[in-house]
Amino acid sequence: MTTLLELIDVTRRYGKGDAEVFALAGATLDIAQGEFVAVMGPSGSGKSTCLNVLGGLDRPTTGSYFFRGVDVGALDRDQLARFRRHYLGFVFQGYNLLARTSALENVELPLVYRGIGRRERRRRALGALAEVGLADRAGHTPAELSGGQQQRVAIARAIVTDPALLLADEPTGNLDTVRKDEIMQLLVGLNRDRGITIVMVTHEPEMAAYTTRAIHFRDGVVERDLRRAA
Repeated sequence: MTTLLELIDVTRRYGKGDAEVFALAGATLDIAQGEFVAVMGPSGSGKSTCLNVLGGLDRPTTGSYFFRGVDVGALDRDQLARFRRHYLGFVFQGYNLLARTSALENVELPLVYRGIGRRERRRRALGALAEVGLADRAGHTPAELSGGQQQRVAIARAIVTDPALLLADEPTGNLDTVRKDEIMQLLVGLNRDRGITIVMVTHEPEMAAYTTRAIHFRDGVVERDLRRAA
């Protein structure tokens, strides 16, 4: 399989002197195009910092992060913004939807940043909402949607730009068991049918069981890397 991204001996240090903490302490991993990866580990193990580095939201203190052969750590602020805008989609535990705008307008937002015209934005956003099963909720605000529906809107917003990599941080953390399974089935389908590479932070083994690979962090390094049989 083609390598999509690679971390090489990445550290991420916060603070100085006695307050110095290494959130990542020499993490090395590679992820291929089309994989669905769970990133796991106890609190403080480095899993969320790893996701932030992969998303260009944080820079390695030392080491290298390559995405399709490009050294992401060497990009300037504007280049990083373009990298996130054109290649990445993000899904968070808290949905992060704009409260006073409709589901459709929330999904359109990444296309606004890309400068896509209004008619094309609407077409793509309606298509993404249909893909997550919410075509009939396009005009509803987040307050008019359940938690599971809000997360579906967030996923539609993440995929409307056809990202190469979807980064999900505890995407089922605020949901009940039935809704958790629905969201995971949706992510599995996007990975299988669209070929979107997904990296998902989770602390729940039941959610990680949906993925094809589980990378376990401890003390800022990869402790275990388990691939599941097809």
